[in-house]
Amino acid sequence: MAVQEARQGPEPGAHDGGCACGDCPHGAREGHRRAVAAFLVKRDEFAAGQGLPAAVAHSASASRQWVSEELTQSAELVAERGRAEGESWLSRVWQRTACTVGAAVVTLLLVQSLTAIGAGWTTARTAGLLAALLVGGALTAASWLHRARGGALAPVIGEDNRLSTSRVVAAAWVLFVAYAVLVLVGRLAAASGPAERDALISGLDLVRGAGAVTVLAVVCAIAVLVRRVVGLRVLGQRLQKVRAHRPRAADLLTDDAGRGTFADIQYVAISVVALAFAAVRLARRPDQLPDLPWGLAVVVLVSAATYLAGKYAEGGRPVVLSVVRSREAGDLDGPIRTGDDIEIRGAGFVPPGAQTADRLSRMVVRIGAVHVHVPLVPVAGGFSNPTDAVLTVPVPAEVEPGRVEVQVITAAGVETNRYAIDVTD
Repeated sequence: MAVQEARQGPEPGAHDGGCACGDCPHGAREGHRRAVAAFLVKRDEFAAGQGLPAAVAHSASASRQWVSEELTQSAELVAERGRAEGESWLSRVWQRTACTVGAAVVTLLLVQSLTAIGAGWTTARTAGLLAALLVGGALTAASWLHRARGGALAPVIGEDNRLSTSRVVAAAWVLFVAYAVLVLVGRLAAASGPAERDALISGLDLVRGAGAVTVLAVVCAIAVLVRRVVGLRVLGQRLQKVRAHRPRAADLLTDDAGRGTFADIQYVAISVVALAFAAVRLARRPDQLPDLPWGLAVVVLVSAATYLAGKYAEGGRPVVLSVVRSREAGDLDGPIRTGDDIEIRGAGFVPPGAQTADRLSRMVVRIGAVHVHVPLVPVAGGFSNPTDAVLTVPVPAEVEPGRVEVQVITAAGVETNRYAIDVTD
C-alpha cells in the first residue's frame, strides 16, 4: 500500500512529515513511511534497469556510480525521517507509561477484589494496593521528567539507542523488590501490636530473603559489567555497534541485526519465570520478603553467567582475507590495473544493524592513499554490493601503480587489516 502511494505521488497539501505529532497523516511516522516507500520504488526500478538517464546508460561504471549516488541521497532522506520518527516516538513514551501504570493498578485492584470474596479484605491487600500506587506514581513522575529521552525507558536504553536486556532485567528486579519492601512498610504502619510489628521486621531478615537479595545483586552487577564490557570492546574495535533509530521491544530478545539470540532469550525467559514465582510467594506471604528457593536462585545465576559469556563471545573485528581482480564474462585474465574492479573477500564488512542503504553507503575502501566509497548495486529486494563477505570497488586512476595496501572501513568506523596488492599501468 505504501509503495502504491509512493508511485502515485503525495496527496494534495501533504508536507514532508516534519511535525512531531506522529498520529496525523502528516506526522513524523507518516513522513518516514512515505520516504521508505519512495526509496523501495526507486531501488526496484534501478534494479530492473529503469530510470537511467541516456548520458550514463552507455557506460556500466558510470551508470553504477550514478545509481549509487541516487540511492545514497534517497537513503539519507529515509534515515533523516527515521530519526525524526524515533524522536517523536520517544517523546510519547511517558503517555503510554501513564496508561500502562494505570491499567496495572486497576488490574491489581480487580484481582484483589475477586480474591477477597469470601476471605474478606485484609491489611495486606490495602498495603499491596498502596505500594502499587506509590511505585506507579514514581514511574509516571520519572517518565514525565525524562519525557524527551524516552520517559521510563531512559535508564534501560543503551548507548546504541536500543533496549538493553541486562538493564531491563535488573530494573524489573529492582522494581519488584522495592514493591515488596513497600508492602511490608504499609503493613508495619498499620500493625497494632508489638508482636505483629516484630514479626514484620523479622520478615526483612537476610535469612528470609537471601535468595532474592543474591539474585538482585547479581543482575544489577551484570547490568553494570555488560555496559563496561561492550564499551571496551567497541573502543578496542573488537565489536561493531551502529545506532538504531529508536528502541524496540524486540531488542530484548535479538541482536542488533534483529536475529534472535540464545543468550538474551534464555536470560529474559528465566528471569520472567523467577519473578513470577517471587510474586506468587509475596502474595501468599506478604509479611516477609519473597523467600526465593536457592535452587531457583542458582538457575537465575547460571542464566546470568550465560548471558555475560554471550556478550564476551559476540562480535569480532572485520578482516580482509583476499583481494582479486573482478572479471566479467568474456574478459581476459590479467593483472589489476587502474580502472579495473577489485573484489575484496573477507568477513564482518557489514556490522549487525547496518543493512540499511544509508549505512551501507558509508562503507569506504582505502586503496593506497585514495578513499573509494563502495557503490550500492541494487537487486530485487536488496543489494548485491556490498555484502558482509564480499564487496566490489573500482580502482581509481588516482592510485599510483605499484604495490599498494587495501583496507576496508565499515559503517561502524572499524578498520580491517591491510592487504597488499600490485597495481600495474
